[in-house]
Amino acid sequence: MASEKTITVKQLRSSAGRLKAHKSCLRGLGLRRINHVVTVDDTPSNRGMINRVHYLVSVEEEV
Repeated sequence: MASEKTITVKQLRSSAGRLKAHKSCLRGLGLRRINHVVTVDDTPSNRGMINRVHYLVSVEEEV
């Protein structure tokens, strides 16, 4: 749909030494390295991954 909301997520901190589940969330969001920016759909599953790794990323909502 053209009216789908998206979220821009940027990885700010390293995943080195983090919990395996947190690393998996970063990979699930498509983030690979520090300062990498991705745009993902605003879905409950993506929101959950973002909430879990909130201390590693920054989020900007789009319409």
